[in-house]
Amino acid sequence: MKSDFLKKYNIYNSLFLDLYYQDTNAIGYLIPLLGEFTKKKLAEEQSPIEIIDSFYQTHKESLGIDKFGFMFKVIQYVERQIVLFDAIEDNVSPYDLEDQNVNRISDFLKNRFSHISAEELIHKINDFSVRIVLTAHPTQFYRKPVLEIISKLRKQIKKSNIEKINDLLLQLGLTSLVNSKSPTPIDEAKNIIHICRHYYYDAIGEFYHKLQTEFPQIENPNLFSLGFWPCGDRDGNPYVTHHTTLEVIDELRMNLMKCYYKDFKSLCSKLTFKEVEHLMQKVLNKIYTSMFSSTDLVDHEEILECLTATRKIVAEKYEGLFLEDIDLMISKVSIFKSHFASLDIRQDHSVHYETITYLLKKSGTINESLNELAEDELVDILMNQSIEINDLDDASALVKDTIENIRQLPSLQKKNGIRGCHRYIISNSEDIFSVLFVFGLFRWVLKQEDFDFDIIPLFETIQGMNNCEAVMDKVFSIPKYNAHMDSRKNKQTIMLGFSDGTKDGGYLKANWSIFKSKEILTAVCEKHNIKAIFFDGRGGPPARGGGKTHNFYAALGSGIANHEVQLTIQGQTITSTYGTSDKFIFNAEQMASSGLFNFINKEKTSISSEARLLIDQLAEDSYFKYKELKSHPKFLPYLEHMTTLKYYAKANIGSRPGKRNKEKELTLSDLRAISYVGSWSQLKQNIPGYFGIGYAINKAKENGQIEAIKTLYKEVPFFRTLLDNCMMSLKKCFFELTAYMKSSDSFGAFWQYLYEEYSLSKSMVLEISEQTSLMQLEANSRMSIETREDIVLPLVLIQNYALQMRLTDQDTKNDALYDKLITRSLYGNINASRNSA
Repeated sequence: MKSDFLKKYNIYNSLFLDLYYQDTNAIGYLIPLLGEFTKKKLAEEQSPIEIIDSFYQTHKESLGIDKFGFMFKVIQYVERQIVLFDAIEDNVSPYDLEDQNVNRISDFLKNRFSHISAEELIHKINDFSVRIVLTAHPTQFYRKPVLEIISKLRKQIKKSNIEKINDLLLQLGLTSLVNSKSPTPIDEAKNIIHICRHYYYDAIGEFYHKLQTEFPQIENPNLFSLGFWPCGDRDGNPYVTHHTTLEVIDELRMNLMKCYYKDFKSLCSKLTFKEVEHLMQKVLNKIYTSMFSSTDLVDHEEILECLTATRKIVAEKYEGLFLEDIDLMISKVSIFKSHFASLDIRQDHSVHYETITYLLKKSGTINESLNELAEDELVDILMNQSIEINDLDDASALVKDTIENIRQLPSLQKKNGIRGCHRYIISNSEDIFSVLFVFGLFRWVLKQEDFDFDIIPLFETIQGMNNCEAVMDKVFSIPKYNAHMDSRKNKQTIMLGFSDGTKDGGYLKANWSIFKSKEILTAVCEKHNIKAIFFDGRGGPPARGGGKTHNFYAALGSGIANHEVQLTIQGQTITSTYGTSDKFIFNAEQMASSGLFNFINKEKTSISSEARLLIDQLAEDSYFKYKELKSHPKFLPYLEHMTTLKYYAKANIGSRPGKRNKEKELTLSDLRAISYVGSWSQLKQNIPGYFGIGYAINKAKENGQIEAIKTLYKEVPFFRTLLDNCMMSLKKCFFELTAYMKSSDSFGAFWQYLYEEYSLSKSMVLEISEQTSLMQLEANSRMSIETREDIVLPLVLIQNYALQMRLTDQDTKNDALYDKLITRSLYGNINASRNSA
């Protein structure tokens, strides 16, 4: 597969580089030469300025454009090379690209296990679910026309249609890849809904129908479902309001109706029988009207009733003709109902604190601060007392919108059904009031004691995870909240944030803390007879909980609730990992299979007390090193002045600001995990994905524990997955690119400090895994990374050229052009990595 894949890329790439775009002259053929020249000169410790200047002077005459023009054209070519590589890779079956054994649900059902009966396994599948929650975090920037070109390119590459491929590559070269202005939240939502409509609708429906046809005992339309954050997630995004939330509810439903209409119309063309024709046409007309209206609704139950009645008539009177098509449609409507995807509402705890403070001051309950109330008094007010909410004229815009959004939630449920919007997530949860403020607001705003909403705390800092046991134990002990749990079928969803957890505690400490928090929360929930459901806030790269995520779920052991897999899929990961029907089903099925694997093998994946002590030690030592990094006086200045951090806001790739409070100076707590992790990724340093691991393992080695850690890697799947994902972060590092920073008076020593931990981490990870090169056992993934890094090298060289020019103030009159080069190079670099932020 590897050689065939690369051959195909090389053939189409040579075709692409030979194309002439507007004012490009002969730049295409120089791209590979620039890549090889860069590798050679970086090895000789030349700086980006020296490399670019030397290469440009050599080829200046044949180019016929100035140096800036040359660099912008290189970026233009490299961006499209990446698109071409993506299209070719997307045409390979994800089962062929996977380096490890893959598990299919059907394989589990066909096998026989001595300790688990077939009935138990079916029961588990019918009680299990995978929720893929799509978010609009700003690492996916392609416009819809570009996504459509990419889709067509995939199809033509599959057919090896050279003429059509040539036309599409030319079209791609002449089409702007990126937004001229930042997208609005509804723009982001529409882009993702486009993918849901054209890929996920058929993929999920057909997979479930096929599975149910093969195994009729399976009756679980919720086995795979979609969640949705764009226009519901308002944490730190001032552009998400209750108006945009209402708008996206309608967009989701109306786009689903377009899917239903297409399928229903096709069915009507087949079911031309007297007794069903009128029945089908009547519902088809209603679906058509609802495709374009925010008020004319058709409930999914009415559609199902029509299909069920039609099926019965066709089975009895028309020889069962087209029953397969009817059953497929029934499966799709049973899965997507009236909502397509469940819209989550998310807001930061601090906003609820501000809102509660405003309401209690306005009611005369407090004078200025909530600190005037004892904890028990505040709990009683929130859970039992009534607060009138009338005139909001003197409220801040944020407080007013928070209240108005809660007020409209029942009407959203009337439009799209209860499952259309039934979860409220609280970021930065660290105490009981994270949950109780929202409970109180629901009581006061909706003027009712019970409501069809799950209140979900998000524990994402080390402090939050340390507090989670006491927080949930106390919340469950409150009678009124316990009654709310009864109405929610005694299920409590709890979200854990890998992104901010890693930003706060470092890679190893954060992942181990989340693992232990899940065990603790499972026990707390069981104590109160509540079923714990864990929702993981994961990003693309290992530093944000990404990488080979299904391996984590397969390694949870018996101490962690295993009822559902819920995780966020962010930005570029939506297209890179779930961007085609085949890839979506492959990855979604791997999530479900990992839950089944853990169910069958939970005793084998459990971690012994000795192993726990060793992981605890490694986590604490790595945390010590990471805290040392965060407290380093050059840490934040380096991020501000030596990385692309400040350029994320200029890139127009997302609606949300790069940090939570734009008025304050840069602090790590306010900084978004995406721009934080992404900035390290742009420099090819990937610090959050490994920093502290080398220090921790080396310290253990000095204490004579290296063989114990090797055993840990071999025998504990969770630890092995952590280290394997860490290898991916290390593999994508290329410190030679930024070696010019060593000569900086301000940051040279700090760069060396970072490089030494990278080198140590690489050495230690290789030693305990007993591999001679990073990702040695993952040939396909390694090949993909290496090829992508080769493709993007000229682009990141140009980015660092511009960074170096800005740093050294050698050409201040052209600062605006250097800034534009840095910003333009963000896009291709992000996409080349596929999971960079």
